[in-house]
Amino acid sequence: MLRSKSFVKKTRKGNVVRVVKEHYLRDDIPCSSLACTQCEQHTPPVLSRNPRTTTTVSYPHYLIPDTNVFMNQLDIMEHPAIKDVVVLQTVREEVRHLSLPVYNRLNAILADKNKRFYMFANEHHRDTYLEKLKDETPNDRNDRAIRVATQWYANHLKSQQIEAVMLSDDRANRDKASATGIKCASVRQYVEGMKDVPELLDTLAAPKDNSNEKDKIVYDEHLSAAQIQNGIKKGTLVQGTLNISQHNVLEATVFGELNGEARTLYILGRKNMNRCIQGDVVAVEVLPKDQWKRNTSLAVEDEEDEEKLYGEDSLDVDMKDANDTSQDQEGEPTAKVVGVIRKKWRPYCGFIVKKSVHSNSGSTATENVLFRAIDRRIPAIKIRTSQAHSLLGARIVVAVDNWPVNSVLPLGHFVKTLGSSGDRETETEVLLLEHDVPYQEFSKRVLDDLPPEGEDWVVTEQHLKHENRRDLRHLDICSIDPPGCTDIDDALHARRLENGNYEIGVHIADVTYFVKPDQAMDAEASQRGTTVYLVDKRIDMLPALLGTNLCSLRSNVERLAFSCIWEINENAEIISADFTKSVILSKHSFTYEEAQNRIDDERMQDDITKGIRVLNSIAKKLRRKRIERGALTLSSPEVRFNLENDSQDPVDVEMKELKETNALVEEFMLLANISVAEKIYSKFPMSALLRKHSAPPVNNFDTLQKALSEVGITLNVETSKALADSLDEATLPNDPYFNKLVRIMTTRCMMQAQYFCSGTESEPEFRHYGLATPIYTHFTSPIRRYSDVIVHRLLQASIDPDAVYGQELIDKTRMKELCDVLNHRHRMAQQAGRSSVELYTNMFFKNKVQIEEGRVIRVLKNGFVVLAPKYGIESIVYTSKKPGDASPFEYNEEQNSLVAGDVVIKMFDTVKVEICVEGDEQGMRQKMRMRLAEPFVEGVSDLVSLNNNKRKQSPGSDDSKKKSKQ
Repeated sequence: MLRSKSFVKKTRKGNVVRVVKEHYLRDDIPCSSLACTQCEQHTPPVLSRNPRTTTTVSYPHYLIPDTNVFMNQLDIMEHPAIKDVVVLQTVREEVRHLSLPVYNRLNAILADKNKRFYMFANEHHRDTYLEKLKDETPNDRNDRAIRVATQWYANHLKSQQIEAVMLSDDRANRDKASATGIKCASVRQYVEGMKDVPELLDTLAAPKDNSNEKDKIVYDEHLSAAQIQNGIKKGTLVQGTLNISQHNVLEATVFGELNGEARTLYILGRKNMNRCIQGDVVAVEVLPKDQWKRNTSLAVEDEEDEEKLYGEDSLDVDMKDANDTSQDQEGEPTAKVVGVIRKKWRPYCGFIVKKSVHSNSGSTATENVLFRAIDRRIPAIKIRTSQAHSLLGARIVVAVDNWPVNSVLPLGHFVKTLGSSGDRETETEVLLLEHDVPYQEFSKRVLDDLPPEGEDWVVTEQHLKHENRRDLRHLDICSIDPPGCTDIDDALHARRLENGNYEIGVHIADVTYFVKPDQAMDAEASQRGTTVYLVDKRIDMLPALLGTNLCSLRSNVERLAFSCIWEINENAEIISADFTKSVILSKHSFTYEEAQNRIDDERMQDDITKGIRVLNSIAKKLRRKRIERGALTLSSPEVRFNLENDSQDPVDVEMKELKETNALVEEFMLLANISVAEKIYSKFPMSALLRKHSAPPVNNFDTLQKALSEVGITLNVETSKALADSLDEATLPNDPYFNKLVRIMTTRCMMQAQYFCSGTESEPEFRHYGLATPIYTHFTSPIRRYSDVIVHRLLQASIDPDAVYGQELIDKTRMKELCDVLNHRHRMAQQAGRSSVELYTNMFFKNKVQIEEGRVIRVLKNGFVVLAPKYGIESIVYTSKKPGDASPFEYNEEQNSLVAGDVVIKMFDTVKVEICVEGDEQGMRQKMRMRLAEPFVEGVSDLVSLNNNKRKQSPGSDDSKKKSKQ
């Protein structure tokens, strides 16, 4: 049956045209019930023959939820107990328009055969399609469509004695349904009837209004979207991402433009944060200059007592002493949040606060309790649960539902339990969830895209004949990687040409031969974005068959590659660059150390070793040229753990050592990335995927500059070249670590490098500040980075006139959206790696107390941050026994130092600190704790090791009793 609708519209040119829309209606769309005897089932039925009953719905039934159920109660719908659900086309389309993440989760449920969710195309069924009535809103029309489809299911399955129940939290919709005899229930009513799954009640989303405290207004209302857009256009509001300090949960920053200049804006206190959570994209209003920040930061990690847990006095902690100095200083600009542009709320991992559980032990009564996220920057979340006592001591996941203006804290609901606190597997799962790392096993759909030959797949002559590949198997190609590397992305070769120049090749795994656009494997890789490296394992972007086997350029195995080949002269000047798909045969897989030994051992004169020496010589010249252009050599305090084979417990930790061969490989990877960037931009000027690194704002260096001036050193930050030269000169006699420390701190002043689409930026913005190159991309690691997969496709399309490609390479909007996803995944992967190091560091120091040398890298009003180079860890050393207690130290604003009698603590000072791991009474939050050991300051140097010795030597101690017996 065909329905058509026609209307006229005016085009941009002013012409009036008639538009006819056709809508096909069918009567053969099945209900997909196994119990049905009327429908002709084109595919195997999804819905059970014997659906469940509950105490409130005593007859077998299918559920038909409305749109808001999926939008607000998705955790309920994802629970394994909820089955036999009809998802209407109307509802699915509404969800798609309202939230893409929720839409993707809904599609995942529909794809899960165990859930028995069926998508019914009610908009194309003759009996359930509805025309919009005159003066009817789209929302009312869709509600009516849901009721009509529910009624159709009820009538259709009446003879099978199966009912259809409409699930809705909209009372008006339920009233209209009841008036026409349609069975309906709210989500709470329905879940209360599922007595066999009592924990589902805890998963209910919190109500939108905080009705118990309606008259209490704690926060300002947010501006509307239109007001925000208007304010941003006029320049009265600034847009940016809220970033809460790791050292002070009551201080946040937003990076934005103020009076035409990129500035960091400070947001002080929860009141000014105005119900925003870490990562939200917000609109802020700059405060008057007399309220700007004129003092150094405090360290505030948590509000630990119960009143503060409820947030009652944290709102008024506006960091009052942040503005208590001379008005002569302009200070740092401060702002307050006036609206949210995009919420970045997600499920949070953490624990129930024991103090907030007031019921008697063993009680299953529902009560309000507080949840604390592992990430201290997330405020406490109020949830209702009947499982409070059984959840104590466990790691759980909680989702935020809303944050009304009359609630001090956000309201949320329990999602699931992960496991016991302190268990390594649980804690690793926590850090993966916390950093939004997709870590599930690859689905069957993804694995079905792998070559059917599996591990038996081999390169054949067909690859050379029909794919325009160059045969490079005769070349002395080798790879140089860290020990134990199995996902070998890259290999190199060098040989002298007859004209005296060198041919140098970088050969990269040809991942795009196996990963094609529009495959499930490609979609999965684009969502994962990158491989994530943890201390004890790797979360792969691609299935292991590709990553560690078919794509890995292992030695003595023929492999498909994408090769970048240059002719380079003795002075490391590039004569020409050539790109080709190829077949290679790596002659050797070296570790960095093995390759270094080959270079150093003069007895080794084979062709591969000679090639490595040529590569090393050219790499040094390339590096020198890069540094002369202004490339920065920065540093980070990276460490490596040695793990016990059986238990995987850390038994030793050491600084990562870099060899010449590390720099050799890095130099040619950089050269390949730059050469490829130039090539793809020449072919795709509007849609090339590139990588930029913006110059940091000069005021990012203010604190570091002030500290360096104390030791007679100045950093010139006008250009990357000036900064690089200044860093080379930033040395102190008799302090060999000082230069590395300055480079570590300079790294923290930098902006983050980002992927971007060339059509969205002007050419001067393409520049990579740190590498001092006008254009850059990522080409060399397609096994572990999806950006490189796209760049491989762009490069193939650039060199092959017959290449076939789709919109994914030329659509600027799609490329920009992909870059946003990749930037997020890349950032989260880095943070997950650091959190894994922190987890293993805490495990290493468990039951240990060690005194180590450290360097002061930041001075706060109530403490200072110390970096312990031996372990690459840093922590706050408080200047009082407990945060907030009286301190023998006084803060000197002018010198940015802490003074206690003769003891002065300044940036770069060398101190000795006692390192141990402490937790709360339940061990729910393990925290690295440092205390000042040297110089010794009474009232601050309250050392655990000293107290332990005193206890051992006290008359009543076990040790003293043993001595008296001997």
